Amino acid sequence: MTKIKGKNVLITGGASGIGKIMGRICLEKGAANLIIWDMNPKSLEVAAADLRQYGSVQTYEVDVTNDELVVKTYQDVLQRFERVGVLINCAGIVRGNQTFNKNTIADVRLTFGVNTIAPMVLSLQALQPMLDANEGHICNIASEAGMISNPKMSVYAASKWAVIGWSDSVRIELQQMKKNVHITTIAPYYINTGMFEGVQSPIFPILDPEKTSKKIIRAIERNQDFCGLPWGFHFVRFMQGILPTCVFDFLFGTVFGIFSAMDHFTGRK
Repeated sequence: MTKIKGKNVLITGGASGIGKIMGRICLEKGAANLIIWDMNPKSLEVAAADLRQYGSVQTYEVDVTNDELVVKTYQDVLQRFERVGVLINCAGIVRGNQTFNKNTIADVRLTFGVNTIAPMVLSLQALQPMLDANEGHICNIASEAGMISNPKMSVYAASKWAVIGWSDSVRIELQQMKKNVHITTIAPYYINTGMFEGVQSPIFPILDPEKTSKKIIRAIERNQDFCGLPWGFHFVRFMQGILPTCVFDFLFGTVFGIFSAMDHFTGRK
């Protein structure tokens, strides 16, 4: 079991959405310090003011696509707090509901930079100190889009497929090392935080941010390897394996409405 109490917890994208909620939950559970990384200074100021009633909060303005800044800031964190016990890679971005041919090279690079490369670069900084101490936990927030292909979000889906493959591979490496360092990969459906504003899902409900955040923290505490939300999405891979592609596409895409979910997407302004 991973204990939140007494640990220093670092959350990227922690000034809003589920990142901010998870930060509050960690403080309520007795985290020694909550360390928030975000690129929005106003959101950081508001989050700090809101969360300091629950415990110690330190904020850092960080663009996670800036590798040099990530490395330098993490060293600053270690100098101040000595150790990070729990790292939650939560920062994410989606660039709209365009078909792939209407994306730009800049869209592709930014999406992968935030969603895929940034968690890897930051985890490279965090993992070795955790291994040296033989204690630590890294949680990577991926997406159900990393489990099921979806039109009008191909670049986002690709970035999350990559996160799931990388995160789960590191989990196996840590198990083979027999270290007390753990990886949890989270694959949630659309969450009602504004990031996917306008998404319509007639069958699968849009997830509640508070309940989702609690389930993620619970998965970390239980050292859960993988957590798909809602739970029924764990059957997606099984159904992909046993159904012909055309049947799977019709069932999940047309009947369940997943392939049209992004049609009215507007996103967070």
